[in-house]
Amino acid sequence: MSQLQQATPDSADTAAIDDRPRLPAMLRGWRGKCPSCGGGQLLYGYLKVNDDCAVCRQEFHHHRADDGPAYLTILFVGHLLAPALHIAFVVWRPEPLTLFTIFAVGCTALSLYLLPRLKGALIGFQWAKKMGGFGRAS
Repeated sequence: MSQLQQATPDSADTAAIDDRPRLPAMLRGWRGKCPSCGGGQLLYGYLKVNDDCAVCRQEFHHHRADDGPAYLTILFVGHLLAPALHIAFVVWRPEPLTLFTIFAVGCTALSLYLLPRLKGALIGFQWAKKMGGFGRAS
């Protein structure tokens, strides 16, 4: 045998136990709740992240959701509203100022709605994958 370690059934079981469920953590983050317990608030204000959860004391200060939520918001809003803009223009042929006003308000409203939710979901993803400081033992 060389220096390679073989995976044993015990090590696979331990990895499965240590694995955190990704989808529930992201959904809790989407709702602005702690990805660990779902009880405490993740965000305060509009986009400020709490230092820790008031319920389970999970630390959030080391998250790295820097520009990711903004990029995802631009991606989603652009891919939703660009085809809608084209369809509205081709089907109804509204006045340009009317079309601009409707889609400017829609773009702003959708962006303001999605940004904090995507930030929470991204922090939930980081927690589930033990990225950054979320993987440290308590």
